[in-house]
Amino acid sequence: MLSNFKNHISARFPFMENKKLFLAVSGGLDSMVLLHLFQQLEYKIAVLHCNFQLRGLESFGDQDFIRNYCEENNISIFTTQFDTEAFAKDYKLSIQIAARELRYSWFYELLETHNFDYILTAHHADDNLETFIINLSRGTGLDGLVGIPEENDKIIRPLLPFSREEILKYAEENNIEWREDSSNASNKYLRNKIRHDLVPVLKEINPNFLKAFQKTQSYLQESNEMAEDASIMIYQQVAKEAGEEIHFNLNQLKKLPNYKPYLYQWLNEFGFLAWNDIYDLVDGQSGKQIFSAEFRLLKNRDTLILSPIAEIPEKEEFEINESDQEVNFPLKLSLCNVSHITIDSNKVIFVDAEKIQYPLILRKWQEGDSFQPFGMNGKSKKISKLFKDEKLSLIEKENSWLLCSNDQIVWVVGIRQDERFKIEDTSNKILKIELQE
Repeated sequence: MLSNFKNHISARFPFMENKKLFLAVSGGLDSMVLLHLFQQLEYKIAVLHCNFQLRGLESFGDQDFIRNYCEENNISIFTTQFDTEAFAKDYKLSIQIAARELRYSWFYELLETHNFDYILTAHHADDNLETFIINLSRGTGLDGLVGIPEENDKIIRPLLPFSREEILKYAEENNIEWREDSSNASNKYLRNKIRHDLVPVLKEINPNFLKAFQKTQSYLQESNEMAEDASIMIYQQVAKEAGEEIHFNLNQLKKLPNYKPYLYQWLNEFGFLAWNDIYDLVDGQSGKQIFSAEFRLLKNRDTLILSPIAEIPEKEEFEINESDQEVNFPLKLSLCNVSHITIDSNKVIFVDAEKIQYPLILRKWQEGDSFQPFGMNGKSKKISKLFKDEKLSLIEKENSWLLCSNDQIVWVVGIRQDERFKIEDTSNKILKIELQE
């Protein structure tokens, strides 16, 4: 196995040579073999060990075992302890997810603070098979079937091509000691049930099942890469990025024979789960929307608009005093006195400074708000009607601000000025207010 492993590292990860590597070592069979293999290859390594405190004294026994091994072999080691159960309870996570989040957060912290290059874990071919079956049982797309990636950012899994059987054989041949995790014998967890009950049956049906599975998974990976390439090409035709928003042209989208897989590919990373509702949104009513934890998808006429969910400011109103020359939150505005009007733009207004009263108030619009649009000779108009005429989306309406003086609207910011504050022949002081990008 050592020879095969060395060839695999040279072929797949030549960039690791002369790099500083962290090895995640639990003390179990797989990670101890990984550690032994890298000792033979003489890479620059250090060991990371997490004590999740889930098995009482056994967890601390693992920690002592790893620390003693590293001391005997002159290997640097970093250890930490987590109250995993408390963390899982506080954040309403399963124990497995909690342990994963704690582990990888700590890993990345050490990468940065100690200037190491990569973290190596001991996931192997049987782990990959178990993950495949778990994802398959829960319902998944191609991403869930291609398995555990060999390389993911700074995480590298060099044992993925090797089976648990090969790893055990190598350990026995090299007299490698390891610690048995008692929880691995329990069928309490889904992965263990698959490992103990299902996988042996599959291998009994076909002794070469694992190799056949690896071949199938390589085909799935190729198909996934082809789908990603097609997704990028179609995205360029259908989507337009506008700041933090992405606008999907529904007329273009519906020309595709089957647009659903493309929507899944584009939106999956944003945490959406209600896929049937998203597909129905394409032909749904304008104004309907679907939410994930941090994003929303809005149907706006012939467009789907993806946007982050805006944080609502703690204050709903913001004061602008006469001495203020600029405002940086919630909008960026500049204010200055000028001698004459220079430009005409929705981003800039010129008002009679003697007509306004300080402090000016910057606030969100409310139902029932009305103003006298510039150029309409004093006729009143509801803000909601202005938004409709301007064909603003729901998101644009929510992000609209009003600049007010003594309860009168001076400016629907970036859209329309109020007639009552316009410059006249008798105006002595001109105030320029500009919305900065």
